[in-house]
Amino acid sequence: MHIEPYLFFNGRCEEAVEFYKKALSAEVTMLMRFKESPEPPQPGMVPPGSENKIMHVSFRIGDTTVMASDGRCTGQTDFHGFSLSLTVANEAEAERKFAALADGGQVQMPLSKTFWSPRFGMVADRFGVAWMVTVAP
Repeated sequence: MHIEPYLFFNGRCEEAVEFYKKALSAEVTMLMRFKESPEPPQPGMVPPGSENKIMHVSFRIGDTTVMASDGRCTGQTDFHGFSLSLTVANEAEAERKFAALADGGQVQMPLSKTFWSPRFGMVADRFGVAWMVTVAP
């Protein structure tokens, strides 16, 4: 069994993927736009003019595959009730990744020493995706 996160950016998926490429060295492994689908979307599923939006994208961050879409292209992202946990090898990498994710986002808990890690912090990126950054003990 394997679990992979699937994020819906409601019209901001391409912006998000470009952000994660810069911030986390994400590598796109597959990308399909609505106009490239072998079957057109069901009527009412996406607004007119959304044919260039992303129907599906897969990208890798380290050893993890993340999948995403523009979904129904409503323009508002709504990420609540979960966090993506990013474990890095050392404090310097934690500082870099945390700062990159915080750019345009909101720090919820600054990076600091905890009883379980030399560095741990929580941040919501500019799209509202919550991240927990920790240094492997």
